[in-house]
Amino acid sequence: MGMTITEKILAAHAGKDYVEPGELISAKLDGVLSNDITAPISIKEMAKIGIDGVFDREKIFLVLDHFVPNKDIASAEQCRMVREFAKKHRIKHFYDVGQMGIEHALLPEQGLVLPGDAVIGADSHTCTYGGIGAFSTGVGSTDAAAAMATGELWLKVPKSIKFVYKGKPDKWVSGKDLILHTIGDIGVDGALYQAMEFTGEVIDALPVDGRLTMCNMAIEAGGKSGIIAPDEKTLEYVRARAKRPFKVYQSDPDAEYADIKEYDLTGMEPQVACPYLPENTRPVSALADTWVDQVVIGACTNGRISDLRTAAKIIAGKKVHPDVRMIVIPATQEIYLQALKEGLIEIFVNAGAAFSTPTCGPCLGGYMGILGAGEKCLATTNRNFIGRMGHKTSELFLASPAVAAATAVKGRIAHPEEVA
Repeated sequence: MGMTITEKILAAHAGKDYVEPGELISAKLDGVLSNDITAPISIKEMAKIGIDGVFDREKIFLVLDHFVPNKDIASAEQCRMVREFAKKHRIKHFYDVGQMGIEHALLPEQGLVLPGDAVIGADSHTCTYGGIGAFSTGVGSTDAAAAMATGELWLKVPKSIKFVYKGKPDKWVSGKDLILHTIGDIGVDGALYQAMEFTGEVIDALPVDGRLTMCNMAIEAGGKSGIIAPDEKTLEYVRARAKRPFKVYQSDPDAEYADIKEYDLTGMEPQVACPYLPENTRPVSALADTWVDQVVIGACTNGRISDLRTAAKIIAGKKVHPDVRMIVIPATQEIYLQALKEGLIEIFVNAGAAFSTPTCGPCLGGYMGILGAGEKCLATTNRNFIGRMGHKTSELFLASPAVAAATAVKGRIAHPEEVA
């Protein structure tokens, strides 16, 4: 019996020739990630059990991004603790203000995660790196503490679901729309503790940024991970960044899947997830009477340079609706600089948008765009639970950068064709 790409990666990291779903293994890790919210918990746990060292100072990634630049004294103290830990243990990949970016955009950009890797992070959206063919998953801070000390993770090999995308969707359909459509079909627990393997002709045509977006939201379907087998697009992206060898894996033709889901996306238009779950999806045209108070473009899901280019192309020469606040947040400093060089920042500012330094900020209801009672926001973020971006009576809609830009101009949820 053959193995899936996920099973092959886990077998290699467990030192085995073969693994199967349900098997318990101890996998050696290529990286352990934590941030300003989760790292302090791990640091305290390590101190509590008397661990005073890390397994490899070059394989631990500490990124201050959630409440950074610090919004208050509590967040400043969190970051101070991480800084001191990073300095004490000489952590090579520590990213502070001025160098940091949103962790799940930063690590692939910097070549810290590569195809065939096994990486964990104390953040649920660590599953992002499956977009370049790595096994990556989120864990709790206690597991992260143990991994920082030992370099290993004990886990159960997940079953895999194969998702096959065919047909020719609307030209504005992106990776965000594909994953929203998928979650809308299977539900927020439809892939519980399973690896979501995305494939098919639509995936083949998808740029790497869109693949990272899809895998980022695998957790919103309950997935243990998301993954897309590397191809030439992946290798072109990775070779420009990799500073060490990597190995590409592919699923065997006779690999066994828990389920295979096939989608013909011919004619599918951009999708929007309505409150209060990512599974509550609708085609954008069905929401044309929904007015909003705020639009946010950014996050680890859709804050990459291609996302900013798409939004800028739509909004160029236009103005943000007078009743809408528009906030644009590049995911990393490198993306910020590229947006500056290309004149994208000027486009957004001239349109009436606020352009921010990299931060998770509003995505988790942290700062830089908190919603008041009854307010509505359309964002390119990944979750829209009750109170996710502010007041418990506020409403959050999830969509692509193209829909977000069109919505900012019209003041209501809009198809990009309405303004492009």
